[in-house]
Amino acid sequence: MVRLSNKLIGTLNLAILLLSLPVLGGGIYLKAGAATECEKFLEAPLIALGVFLFVVSLAGFIGACYRNSCLLWLYLVVMFLLILFLFCFTAFAFFVTNKGAGRAVSNRGFKEYRLGDFSRWLQKRVEDSKNWRRIRSCLDQRKACKIMEQKNETWAQFVGHDLSPIQSGCCKPPTACNFTFVNATTWVKPAGFHSGDIPADCDAWENDRSTLCYDCESCKAGVLAQIKRDWKKIAAVNVVLLVFLLLVYSVGCCAFRNHRDEYRYPRFKRARYP
Repeated sequence: MVRLSNKLIGTLNLAILLLSLPVLGGGIYLKAGAATECEKFLEAPLIALGVFLFVVSLAGFIGACYRNSCLLWLYLVVMFLLILFLFCFTAFAFFVTNKGAGRAVSNRGFKEYRLGDFSRWLQKRVEDSKNWRRIRSCLDQRKACKIMEQKNETWAQFVGHDLSPIQSGCCKPPTACNFTFVNATTWVKPAGFHSGDIPADCDAWENDRSTLCYDCESCKAGVLAQIKRDWKKIAAVNVVLLVFLLLVYSVGCCAFRNHRDEYRYPRFKRARYP
């Protein structure tokens, strides 16, 4: 039983150790050759995650293979903290993304989004000017709006499409503005337009490709809707990861207990199993 649990925990940690190498390599690659702010934003978390996985899995692998109680104990403590962190993060992700949904627009294939529909915690993140400057820069670099423009669609084709939250909120004015369609990213304000008669986002809209509706609340709402989608996927992956980590942690606890008992009762072990 001792050898089986040690072999199993060693094999599992060897797999995690090998997995950490491409994660760490990806972070180093982004640090060396990142072309955009969005890519640079990912470099630090990837490097930190790669180093963490490498060190922890190495400790678990050595501790299991060489039956080192100190390393196994340290490994189990770190694994417990990791499981606790993932559980709290997953619960938090489900909580803050529980609110907020797109609103259907009459005779449109896409939905539109309002900032006030999302949780206050998320609203504060995008309302912070420093955060929004970085997000806005990423939106411009993603070229989501340019892709819409290049399609060169007619009005009927445009309104029939299911736009992404970012495309709906950032690349076109809100439907309530009642602007005249030229193409997906070019709209004409109606004659006699007065900013007080329609939503404030209508004032912020510009046909300039570097502006569009990037300063609109609808754009911030679209970003939050996209974040909500992404966080839901991450939370689902975290649930699977938690199950895997609990399995590894259980095997690790078994290996540690068996190793401790083996050295606590060495004579009994030898007498019973010659």
